[in-house]
Amino acid sequence: MFRRVLRRKSAALLSAFLLVFTSAVVAEETTGKPGSPGATTTISGKQLPPPPPKFGGVIKEGALQSTPWWPSRVVPPKGAPNILLIMTDDAGFGVPSTFGGVIPTPTMDQIAENGLRYNRIMSTALCSPTRAALITGRNHHSVGFGVIAEQATGFPGYDSIIGADNATIGRILRDNGYATSWFGKNHNTPTYQASQVGPFNQWPTGLGFDYFYGFVGGDANQWGPNLFRNTTQIYPWKGHEGSLKLDRSNPNAEIWPVTGKEPTWNLITAMADDAIDWVSRIHQTDPDQPIFVHYVPGASHAPHHPKKEWVEKIQAMHLFDDGYEKLRERIFENQKKLGVIPKDLKLTPWPKEVLKPWDELSDKEKKLFIRQVEVFAAYVAYNDHEIGRVIQAFEDLGKLDNTLIIYINGDNGTSAEGGPDGTFNEVAFFNSVLPPVDVQMKYYEAWGTEFAYNHMSAGWSWAFDTPFDWFKQNASRLGGVNQNMVVSWPKGIKAKGGLREQFMHVIDVTPTLLEVTGIPAPEYVDGIKQKPIEGTSFAYTFDAKNAKAPSRHKTQYFEMMGQWALYHDGWLLSTKVNRAPWQAFEAANADPLNNQVFQLYDLSKSWNQSEDIAAQHPDKVKEMRKMFVDEAKKYQVFPLNASVAARVAAARPSLTAGRTELVYTRPMTGVPQGDAPFLLNTSYTLTAEITVPKGGAEGMIATSGGRFAGWGFYLLDGKPVFNWNLLNLEWVKWEAPQALTPGKHTIEFDFKYDGLGLGTIKFNSFAGVGKGGTGTLKVDGKVVAQKRMEKTIPIILQWDESFDIGSDTITGIDDSDYLPPFPLTAEFNKLTIKIDRPQLSPEDIKKLEEGMKKAALGVQ
Repeated sequence: MFRRVLRRKSAALLSAFLLVFTSAVVAEETTGKPGSPGATTTISGKQLPPPPPKFGGVIKEGALQSTPWWPSRVVPPKGAPNILLIMTDDAGFGVPSTFGGVIPTPTMDQIAENGLRYNRIMSTALCSPTRAALITGRNHHSVGFGVIAEQATGFPGYDSIIGADNATIGRILRDNGYATSWFGKNHNTPTYQASQVGPFNQWPTGLGFDYFYGFVGGDANQWGPNLFRNTTQIYPWKGHEGSLKLDRSNPNAEIWPVTGKEPTWNLITAMADDAIDWVSRIHQTDPDQPIFVHYVPGASHAPHHPKKEWVEKIQAMHLFDDGYEKLRERIFENQKKLGVIPKDLKLTPWPKEVLKPWDELSDKEKKLFIRQVEVFAAYVAYNDHEIGRVIQAFEDLGKLDNTLIIYINGDNGTSAEGGPDGTFNEVAFFNSVLPPVDVQMKYYEAWGTEFAYNHMSAGWSWAFDTPFDWFKQNASRLGGVNQNMVVSWPKGIKAKGGLREQFMHVIDVTPTLLEVTGIPAPEYVDGIKQKPIEGTSFAYTFDAKNAKAPSRHKTQYFEMMGQWALYHDGWLLSTKVNRAPWQAFEAANADPLNNQVFQLYDLSKSWNQSEDIAAQHPDKVKEMRKMFVDEAKKYQVFPLNASVAARVAAARPSLTAGRTELVYTRPMTGVPQGDAPFLLNTSYTLTAEITVPKGGAEGMIATSGGRFAGWGFYLLDGKPVFNWNLLNLEWVKWEAPQALTPGKHTIEFDFKYDGLGLGTIKFNSFAGVGKGGTGTLKVDGKVVAQKRMEKTIPIILQWDESFDIGSDTITGIDDSDYLPPFPLTAEFNKLTIKIDRPQLSPEDIKKLEEGMKKAALGVQ
């Protein structure tokens, strides 16, 4: 843990403060003799990259008679700070100790003590949208991220494309002379551009960040992620895997034992190591170049994967033994003592109709739930510790005094996507499967290890959003959007330990960074006219004189999957929550703009939405509803869509979209799910042509997904096998009775699907998905195995795994059969995949339309 953070004081504080807070474009500053190799210059910043300067030397026919001249190197304005922009994942207001939580976050605590706390910084209620808003300074719909990338639809506000007219803060700072980097989660690349085919203009390196080390997508296995350095897939954990084993030999055991040593590699530590290395490398190469680090770890998004030592530290504290209601009350009292919430605030009631009270749980449920939350808390504490190591690196290099640290707790409220009981496999949630407690108890010892993709009970999530209610995804409740953050900058912020209560939004971060660096928002980037920055700088709050100043961010809309709200000058109009996050498969509200129960709050009196006064102020409700429509039109929010799972399964661009036959003639690995053959809710045939050498062969022919959901087509002890992993709950296997003889063979797996397919989702119905079918395995034209599979995965495979041919990367789909990489030892000649998607008949369409009408009439 860093010990000396923020101790030094700047003697020239006032002059530096005045310099960086000049928001007007200043004259260009130069150093060195113009035209010399060491000359530098700032730029106006109106056009990026800046136009090439006119050659200032002399060119004659011979070099001896000519005068060389070099363009000046672009640098930021003098005194521009280093920037460390940190944001954690899926963490509500009551998570960190800095804001009354019981989970120790000493790094965040120390920044707050030496800087400022902020208790009204808003998110969008969901991952990708908040992140897009953060790095662009524009509302999430304005930059194509009305929802996460995996739910993208073909409308400007929802297509998951950050347009070229919305340059990121990384691009702006880089072109003005900063070294820029991005570590951790990248959830802002379209799913259909995440493969090695590219294009890479929507990857961090294409969005203005010189260096990227992290994963692409919503979450990742922290013990073995689908990891990239820039745009190259890497496997740094190889050789550090450990020897853990989950013994599932007794299916009737209450708890499956785990033996062996855990891996020595974990991404939370590895990305801190890589960030420290990158910062040190930049410093040693050019100590004067300002650095911008965008540090966004996967913690504390599921899967919660902390190291065992951190779980043991939390267990020893016995923080959660008395349950989630008591935890909520304890956090609430802590918040009052710290003064981060109003002293007279009332806590909203516990939602007994949604979440079972603790004293009604069985002993087994209590035991499981405590294990779930202890692993989550360990993950939070572990992550905060590693963030501290990165900050210590700035201190060790002598850079901390002029480093602006913004540490945002959560990109949205705490996640309830594990459902009321939690889940050992988050992939199951995204397929509307919530395993019962008895099944989850089997993974009790494996919780937090590589054998679980774990998420905690929503009861804990409700508590961790204290003093607010509801969760991530719920954009109309402050539990979904009201984050907190701490900010420090020894050279630029005189106030220490103060609280700031002005209303802010993550779109305000980019204009704040531009103001403190003295860099203007560009008018053109790559010749493209830029959209205006939509956020409002909060740099004014750094001055102690403005501690109680009115917020300069007056109006802000919120919308997420049909739930919406509008903030205006202290008032908040909200739609009543009509769907819990785990109810993703329920019929969607057909008219989310109007078919709502409206709630109204005066946040100056009802700071946490505890007192609805809509009935007393109908004119205010009407006025703010109209304001929301105006904002929605302005920022590309329309068309409103209340569906959740349907959008995950909806058609979107893909390298395989519309293709009914795919042919592969060479082994390959690492194709992400967005560009992989999609074999859900359809009939299909896989035909592999291989040559078996003398002595036989084994290994993976083709696979998609991994330990928590997927399929594999392989040779096991020489026998052809097709195996479906149904969410790590059941494996359906077709296996030939005999090993293949040496020589050429054709192996075919054919699946005839029973359902109507994804077409039903267009009609707000899941009637055609997840149905069963009959699989047939053939060798050289002869049927060797046939069986029926009663159900299939309806929506999505494991997203942080890939489609591989010839071997298996990261995790396998059946640990009892093989362990990756399981290379194919036969000669791979050809793989052909044919897909035959169900087509709806006119009668099918008529029935579905009638059902849709009935569902719409029944929506409350």
